[in-house]
Amino acid sequence: MPRIVRYQSEFGFTLNKRDIIVDDVRVRAVGMSTVPKEIPPPSGKGTTPVPEKSTKVYFEGGYQETSIYLLEKLKPEQVVPGPAIIMDGLSTIVVEPDCRAEITELGDIRIVIGSGAPKRITTELDSIQLSIFSHRFMSIAEQMGRVLQRTSISVNIKERLDFSCALFGADGGLVSNAPHIPVHLGAMQETVQYQMKVRGDSMKPGQIYLANHPKAGGSHLPDLTVITPVFWPSQPKPVFYVASRGHHADIGGLTPGSMPPHSVSLAQEGAAFRSTLLVDNGTFNEELLTEELMKPGKVPGCSGTRNLADNLSDLKAQVAANQRGIQLVGELISEYGLDVTQAYMSHIQNNAELAVRDMLKEIARNALSKTGSSVLQATEYMDNGTPINLTVTLDENEGSAICDFTGTGVEVWGNLNAPRAITLSALIYCLRCMVGHDVPLNQGCLNPVRVIIPEGSILDPSDDAAVVGGNVLTSQRIVDVVLKAFQVCAASQGCMNNLTLGEEDWGYYETVAGGSGAGPGWHGSGGVHTHMTNTRITDVEIVERRYPMLVTRFSLRPGSGGRGRWRGGDGVLRELVFRRTVQLSVLTERRAFQPYGMNGGEPGARGLNLLQRVDGRIINLGGKASVQAFAGDKYIMNSPGGGGYGPASDAAEGDQQRDKPSAFLERGSVYEYRAAQESV
Repeated sequence: MPRIVRYQSEFGFTLNKRDIIVDDVRVRAVGMSTVPKEIPPPSGKGTTPVPEKSTKVYFEGGYQETSIYLLEKLKPEQVVPGPAIIMDGLSTIVVEPDCRAEITELGDIRIVIGSGAPKRITTELDSIQLSIFSHRFMSIAEQMGRVLQRTSISVNIKERLDFSCALFGADGGLVSNAPHIPVHLGAMQETVQYQMKVRGDSMKPGQIYLANHPKAGGSHLPDLTVITPVFWPSQPKPVFYVASRGHHADIGGLTPGSMPPHSVSLAQEGAAFRSTLLVDNGTFNEELLTEELMKPGKVPGCSGTRNLADNLSDLKAQVAANQRGIQLVGELISEYGLDVTQAYMSHIQNNAELAVRDMLKEIARNALSKTGSSVLQATEYMDNGTPINLTVTLDENEGSAICDFTGTGVEVWGNLNAPRAITLSALIYCLRCMVGHDVPLNQGCLNPVRVIIPEGSILDPSDDAAVVGGNVLTSQRIVDVVLKAFQVCAASQGCMNNLTLGEEDWGYYETVAGGSGAGPGWHGSGGVHTHMTNTRITDVEIVERRYPMLVTRFSLRPGSGGRGRWRGGDGVLRELVFRRTVQLSVLTERRAFQPYGMNGGEPGARGLNLLQRVDGRIINLGGKASVQAFAGDKYIMNSPGGGGYGPASDAAEGDQQRDKPSAFLERGSVYEYRAAQESV
């Protein structure tokens, strides 16, 4: 029984009717040893230490006369009042005002802060505590992500890092997230709030929910979201929520990989969950989950999940990640109190809202001075000709905006339809990018914005509409149209270049990088994921070891970035040779319309998908296709480049600036988080 309790505490669930397998036994022995007793030096208790000299040192509030002591002359049980400096041959210790240094019996130094009582943290806003709480909240999401990466088994989550973790308030609003996948983070809030709506007061400790349906805040069906309410003693309702969303490489549907290029209904894209009890009373509902994951096999032409073992293992990893989040939230509340923790949650959201309002006011003033109007407008087109139209009406006084997508095309026959949550994700991402300083991405970023999305459009389709491409393709075009309206930078590749392949019993999925758009003062980067995606490519060694294919080429695609004073980044060239017959599916965009340049910059190159048969025949697959590839066939992907910025005639001046620091230096939380993950 103690083992079961410990297992549930660590992972958040138990498995009934399962034998316990002892995988490792460790024996710890304790032995006694003799350690020479340390003899303390003579005590100086009651004596006053004599400083060597004094000098003026600047502390908060100004310069103060500060005594300097040599450590070797201080005696045990003496007290050095601050401000003071204690020095020896190896170190310098500063004792701040209102603090003191106590020399212990063995000659060590103990610093006593102030009167010895820590400053009480209240619900009142304090700028230092705001920064501390902001990082503490983000740390919770980051540590959840580390647990998920380490305990998952699929290539998609463990290697490609196609997952996101986040913390939400009692109202379901996003509080903080790790720098994971942008398209997940804005949408996850909708998922949490949907569970609150349908579950109401029936939520109980020991319950964990599973959802992926577009009308439940899902992005597309392969993204399975696990939501855990965080309860606190004496509180009848959850005080926080933690959630993790992971892309599962297969959940059934028309094609292996569950990213069918030609799906026309949601039922063809795999298993759908609106609000399923994944864990109830601490028990993992494996039988129910298995039944639901195999249910797509009842749809004509479809199969149940082809990776059931991976699905189950990765969902358990997501539950474990959430459990880690609950533990860390509990530690935070225990340290500061529930009222203070929730108060700073609100302060952080308010801080993000204020930053966005200030930014919108500045943009409105600039627009009025240049054009006499504070209304911005842009239109972009999907490769099938469907328009995405955006009109932004700015309020200079309030720092607010109305983002109106009226004029956007209607729901399409295909899977480019994007759930409403996708548009909100794209907007919150763009607003956060445009803010000129570091603020957490949370619900506060979207508070100054009213969003109008026409019902029945490609951005708010019907319940049964196919949406698998909306998450990975349409989301990128929404970002393009928002950045175009605000005139921020040229378009990036505008696509996630989705490739899936497999057979009856397995599926593989990857997204391929491209070029990023240039902007005022920087060149675009080549061979990177941009905007709504932030995954890694699977290592070549892992691809070739686990799957029947060889990576024969993976390089930049020279010249595919748009020319301009500031050049767009190049796309990539990726070639795969198959070692046996597989079903190959591609789901891509920007194969017809090029990524736009800005302010005279030229557009980036279109993407191109080719299949070279073993007999040498080359076939253009178009942007969306599902074909059978045979042993020896080669798939060739040319991903799009980014658009250029500024007239190409000024390129020489731009080249001279190439080595100067740009806005895309690798630094900050995203870079540090990626570096930490790659060290695992």
